Amino acid sequence: MPRKHKPTTNGHCRIALTGGPGGGKTTAGDLFRREMGDDVVLVPEAATMVFSGGFPRVNQPEAIHAAQRAIYHVQIHLEEAVMAQHPEQILLCDRGTVDGAAYWPGGSEGFFKDIGSTLEQELARYDAVIFFESAAVGHMSIEGGNPIRNESQEQAVKLDRRLRDLWSQHPKFMLVPHNPSFFKKISFGLAVLDGMVSELGCRERKKKR
Repeated sequence: MPRKHKPTTNGHCRIALTGGPGGGKTTAGDLFRREMGDDVVLVPEAATMVFSGGFPRVNQPEAIHAAQRAIYHVQIHLEEAVMAQHPEQILLCDRGTVDGAAYWPGGSEGFFKDIGSTLEQELARYDAVIFFESAAVGHMSIEGGNPIRNESQEQAVKLDRRLRDLWSQHPKFMLVPHNPSFFKKISFGLAVLDGMVSELGCRERKKKR
């Protein structure tokens, strides 16, 4: 039976970086981690780990269901493992548990029913959400350094909208919109992220522990 998950209550500050394919979230997360040093740890993308590890990525609905179940549980336990290993750091999660609902054939309600949870419960895992809009929204290429990515431009736009519809229900949701200049977009995203860390009191929370 799927486990129920509660909001973060152990003093950790956990921020989800998400968005459609080719949004720049991974780049922004890595740059912010480098800037912040030991204050921040980046939780890697579970989907990339699953698919690069040999899990088949095919288009049959049941295969997609199986993949998203696997990704969800890897995400849960990956966050727990990183949290245990780095008890003092701010957690930046490259995607989060809500993402699977956007990829789930048949709609998001089926996803949450399948994993035995709700959108509200999964949103509550994270103190804040920074959403990096896909470059596909601006009709720009989403090709990058991730060999696992296989979405078309049209699929990327649809996924971006589904993801935004879900994550935007978080009370601390911030949008990093598409910008023709990737440099300007990432710079804005880093400023948003730094501001959110300060707003949440993550640095102060860390000092008190």
